[in-house]
Amino acid sequence: MVSGISELDQITKAAAGDKSAQAALVHRHMPIIYRVAYRMLRDEAEAEDVTQETFLRAWKALPDWQPKAKFSTWACTVAINLCRDRLRKAKPVFMDTPPEPTDVALKPDEQLASKQAVSSIQAQIAALPDRQREALTLSALEGLGNKEAAAAMGITVHALEGLLGRARRTLKSVLRANTSKDERQ
Repeated sequence: MVSGISELDQITKAAAGDKSAQAALVHRHMPIIYRVAYRMLRDEAEAEDVTQETFLRAWKALPDWQPKAKFSTWACTVAINLCRDRLRKAKPVFMDTPPEPTDVALKPDEQLASKQAVSSIQAQIAALPDRQREALTLSALEGLGNKEAAAAMGITVHALEGLLGRARRTLKSVLRANTSKDERQ
């Protein structure tokens, strides 16, 4: 609840055209929608476009929306489908992630090693098959519960858990291989 108004009340008001209710829903849900889109597309401009399109579709669909799932789950589903469409139409452009704030307590060589480790992990996540990357993004990176993540992807919880298991095994294997390689050098 925000300001004593339930999300369902906000959705009802937003569906009726209440601009402040729409703004509250955007404020609440835009960060996760953007992060999901960015992690799938790896392009800031594309992620922003998907985020905007997600909310445009939300405003059109709200009058007929049935609260079978949380609004955030439904919005993530829309965003994922928009991302899938974009990925099918063109090869994804892999760009560097926005810079992370540096930890001033770390020495420069430690900062570099930390950035390289993060970059390596991000590259490995980006290299996962699309469905595994989606599952990992929603569950591990965005913190959605398995039920919500599965609903957003349009799959069963069991299928989601299978995708997560494969993604984690792949990442673990690649990271272990990279660590062994680094130790030999």
